[in-house]
Amino acid sequence: MAPPMSASTFLKALKDEGLTVVEVGDWRTHNRNHVGAWGPVHGVMIHHTVTRGTAATVRLCRDGHADLPGPLCHGVIAKDGTVHLVGHGRANHAGSGDSDVLRAVIAEKALPPDNAADTDGNRHFYGFECENLGDGKDPWPEAQREAVERAAAAICRFHGWGAPSVIGHLEWQPGKIDPRGFTMDEIRSRVRDRLK
Repeated sequence: MAPPMSASTFLKALKDEGLTVVEVGDWRTHNRNHVGAWGPVHGVMIHHTVTRGTAATVRLCRDGHADLPGPLCHGVIAKDGTVHLVGHGRANHAGSGDSDVLRAVIAEKALPPDNAADTDGNRHFYGFECENLGDGKDPWPEAQREAVERAAAAICRFHGWGAPSVIGHLEWQPGKIDPRGFTMDEIRSRVRDRLK
């Protein structure tokens, strides 16, 4: 069982991995912990935002919306590769997903199909929202892809996890398609190489 990193340790891990990080407001204490625990943590989840424009994207991910209060992730990865930290603690990003997938992530084995929504993912995953329309046409600049790789690797490095601990929302929750525009196998391969 892995307790989550402290806010200071999280920030340091990201910077030590070579990322440019922007701290947004009260991110260190901005969370949903009052509705449930955060931890033990078992992996990193990658999403796309279906938004355009970094400022608007960061604001949405920090504040949420009428149907889903923020934070909607821990960090927003912008097109230029900058990571904007918007929350630390439980965040509304993963939702309910498949317990078989969680067991596979913990064991770092191949992922089974995500055909159930019976487990609270907000408790168990770090989450990064990536600025992208998610239409399969909006480009993913190399700076952004590299930032996804570095952010995931930073967390895995701290916890002693391997690349199989990095998953996409589409691998966790039935009906989700994000991230769209690259494959999670590609990201895991990049994380694996970086962790070497």
